[in-house]
Amino acid sequence: MAKFKPKLNTASTIFKIFLFVVAAGLILYAFPREGRFRYQFQEGKPWRYGLLTAPYSFPVIKDQKELAAEKDSLLRTHKPYVVVDATVSTEMIGNFNRNYDLYLRATVPPRYKTYINDQLALVYGAGIISASVRNEFQKEKLKSLLMVTKPIAETRDLSSVFTIKEAYSAILSNLPARIHRDTLVRICKIEEYLRENLSYDRETSEQSKEAMIGELSETSGLVQRGERIIDKGEIVNAITFLKLSSLKKAAEERNINSTENWVLTGQIIWVAGLFLMLFLFIRYFTPEIYNKTHNILFLLILVTSLSLLSALVERNSTLNLYMIPYAILPVIICTFFNARTAYFTHLITVLICSVIAPFPFEFLTLQLTVGMAVVLSLKELTQRSQLFLCIVWSFVCYSVFYTGIAFIQEGAPNQLQWQMYVLFAINAVLMFTAYLLIYLFEWIFGYTSNVTLMELSNINSPLLRLFSESSPGTFQHSMQVSNLAAAAAQEINANAQLVRTGALYHDLGKMQNPAYFTENQANGQNPLDQMETEKAAKIIVDHVNNGLKLANQYHLPKVVKDFIATHHGTGPTRYFYTIYKNEHPGQEPPKEAFYYPGPNPFSKETAILMMADTIEAASHSLTEYSESSISELVEKLIGRQIQEGAYKNVPITFQELEIIKSVFKQKLKSIYHTRIAYPEEKKKVVRNTSDKKTNRK
Repeated sequence: MAKFKPKLNTASTIFKIFLFVVAAGLILYAFPREGRFRYQFQEGKPWRYGLLTAPYSFPVIKDQKELAAEKDSLLRTHKPYVVVDATVSTEMIGNFNRNYDLYLRATVPPRYKTYINDQLALVYGAGIISASVRNEFQKEKLKSLLMVTKPIAETRDLSSVFTIKEAYSAILSNLPARIHRDTLVRICKIEEYLRENLSYDRETSEQSKEAMIGELSETSGLVQRGERIIDKGEIVNAITFLKLSSLKKAAEERNINSTENWVLTGQIIWVAGLFLMLFLFIRYFTPEIYNKTHNILFLLILVTSLSLLSALVERNSTLNLYMIPYAILPVIICTFFNARTAYFTHLITVLICSVIAPFPFEFLTLQLTVGMAVVLSLKELTQRSQLFLCIVWSFVCYSVFYTGIAFIQEGAPNQLQWQMYVLFAINAVLMFTAYLLIYLFEWIFGYTSNVTLMELSNINSPLLRLFSESSPGTFQHSMQVSNLAAAAAQEINANAQLVRTGALYHDLGKMQNPAYFTENQANGQNPLDQMETEKAAKIIVDHVNNGLKLANQYHLPKVVKDFIATHHGTGPTRYFYTIYKNEHPGQEPPKEAFYYPGPNPFSKETAILMMADTIEAASHSLTEYSESSISELVEKLIGRQIQEGAYKNVPITFQELEIIKSVFKQKLKSIYHTRIAYPEEKKKVVRNTSDKKTNRK
């Protein structure tokens, strides 16, 4: 049988190339353009390179904590601007004097008028400010302010300024002997003459503050050209770290204009080259993936999403690339495709992201080893508990391999960065999003994972339970076909779980009219014998379409519906076809009544099911179950299907066909083996040596 080769489709190929170009463009747009500083360093770690001297003079940038402390200290000396409104004191004192002359003169002695005028002049002279503004100044730990009485600005202690409440308390405290508090409060009502006369000039104050900050130097000294910075093996201490960080920033600023175009050129070459490798791998090594555009789109979405996420995290100094669960990519791809595609795609993705990683060697080493471990642990995902164990395994691998690299590079346990293990734990937690993503991609792209197939093959599910109750014979036949087909698929490395599940549902359409099918007829009478041949054949043929209708009604995935549609291919209903030919010599039976709608099988799995279904059903017609009769049946039926072209669209080899036939023969011999006839128990039988020998025979 010829090796299966995908057909070339120019329009489809161009569109797939377009998808790769779009994905590469998105990644290149997101990646940083800054000229990379070629040294990698960390405070408290040894310098891995040779002697480093300053290639040019550059200022040493202060540590951010030091700069923040200086800024806070400077801002505490800042004096906010408050504007004095002189009309307030004049208005309030004038209001009191008028009210005194009109209403209070008869009851309140003149000494009260004098005292109140003096006190109002005193508190308004000191200044009355809003309590909220006063609290704001105190939170900023300010001690003084600039009181502006145009055109003069006078410095005042913040403690000397009153709020309305404080001014009221000051007037009522330390009263002279002849001034009574009750008179001031109840009769004179001095609180009515207290109002804020200071307003905060926020705009001028902020400008003043910015000017002060602008004068603050961000550097602390200068490294001269040729000055020694650090030598190999020396520990990067705090001072050296500041010098190296300053050199890095200076180098990037000097090169940002001259290197940006070259950096972009390098990124284009790198990303385009890797995407070309991915395209060629899919095109020539996984044609079953390449032939469907949505498969290409699915893979590119995964690669592009992780690359864009890496670029985003790299730009954020508070995040770390090791928080990104790169191993989620092989997990998802293994779920829907195969381990080889999963690992190769993972390899391409981490190679793309390595160009923005701070320590490319460690990054690549950890990601590739963890990806390899994940692929090995998920050879066939059939249970959700496997995914949990895979996540645990990824955390263990990250931790173990990081420890090994750290010991190789640092040579001492005290140099381990314990925060890395926290990052690995976060990575493992984020891996649990694979559960959601698998469901999401199943829904978007119409994929079906082995986990879903396992759930569908549960015979206690509502549909299969209904199937077994309404058509017990057909359901038993489906179980036998499932076992035969799964065993054969296992031997040729096809998807055994897919075949097992598809076989359980392949005759689902017989639920519509179970009594018309021999396996469900208990009394041996077949109602089809009483019908016209054409009508009877149509009932048999229709079980395929009826099965597809039920599959749509119960929302079975497409991969399962493929088994329903292809398990008879486009062949005839052999029994009624032969009867019609005998009754109408020389006349070709009508296709719509005597031929199944198909299509023919197009995958190894659907082909295996067709073989298993035909052989299991025909095996019940054998009059003698011997090795030769079973072998002859298998060879005859599969040979006839090959001659009729049932498998011409299936990528299967003759060697695999021989393996499948061998499995069927062995299984049928096991099913129909000769059983031991147990003797009946007899009373008072004297057994001797000769009896035992006879019984054994």
